[in-house]
Amino acid sequence: MDQKPPLTLYLAAPRGFCAGVDRAIKIVEMALQKWGAPVYVRHEIVHNKFVVDSLRDKGAVFVEELDECPDDRPVIFSAHGVPKAVPAEARRREMVYVDATCPLVSKVHVEAERHHAAGLQMIMIGHAGHPEVLGTMGQLPEGEVILVETVGDVALIAPRDPERLAFITQTTLSVDDTAAIVAALQARFPAIVGPAKEDICYATTNRQASVKAVADKIDALLVIGAPNSSNSRRLVEVGRAAGCAYSQLVMRADQIDWRAIAGSRAVGVTAGASAPEVLVDEVVQAFRDRYDLSVEMVETARENVEFKVPRVLREA
Repeated sequence: MDQKPPLTLYLAAPRGFCAGVDRAIKIVEMALQKWGAPVYVRHEIVHNKFVVDSLRDKGAVFVEELDECPDDRPVIFSAHGVPKAVPAEARRREMVYVDATCPLVSKVHVEAERHHAAGLQMIMIGHAGHPEVLGTMGQLPEGEVILVETVGDVALIAPRDPERLAFITQTTLSVDDTAAIVAALQARFPAIVGPAKEDICYATTNRQASVKAVADKIDALLVIGAPNSSNSRRLVEVGRAAGCAYSQLVMRADQIDWRAIAGSRAVGVTAGASAPEVLVDEVVQAFRDRYDLSVEMVETARENVEFKVPRVLREA
């Protein structure tokens, strides 16, 4: 019998589910218990196929727009947040709806409205087309939010009044990239108002810090997450920027390119904020099947954040 080659797997921590994702999944499960199937969900509740498929098996129906939902069944809005027009339309149709928007995304919505009320035009740092960005920009009237994605974009924008600006950010961005864009905004618009505390959420920040801590120990990094998950894709980029040349996103263990990591002595594993720990276990087992494996944890923070589910689901 061939002897398995030795390999050390470094598990980054924190990794995987954040409090907002945990709460959103719980909301769908509790809604199914309370109202029975089907319960409709506007957009993937969180960006993870495994999670979405398992909720679909329990009776959740995922749609992209409210007009795909019947009036007489409950609808849940995803953790990424929705434009103001969506709950307004649900109320007009007298639908039962539950908003599973992450409270840290809702905080950015409130911030945007507060600045708008003070007469400031908003600049949002984020990725065009991402549901969180669409939801946040949709809190304010058309033209009140200017989107910038890169440092280069900062030079091109033409705000209404350079002296009356504030900025907000998507919660799942690269901490380092965002800092560079904020610096460019502050250099061009010295009067710009920023958030009291940065908008990038604790979970995104912590997961990126743990990847940086593990990067110099490893030959390859695997990020478990979905291609449409912003925070997961940022972890891949953070790994590369920290010097890990092979940094890849995989949804499941069956996507690992074993030839690409052949010869590695140490591999890092982390998971995006919408990836369940069961997928990490699956990846660890796949390595165990092929290598004489030792597993080490690299922990950079402890998380104990928990968000309550809406009252409507806690009532009998």
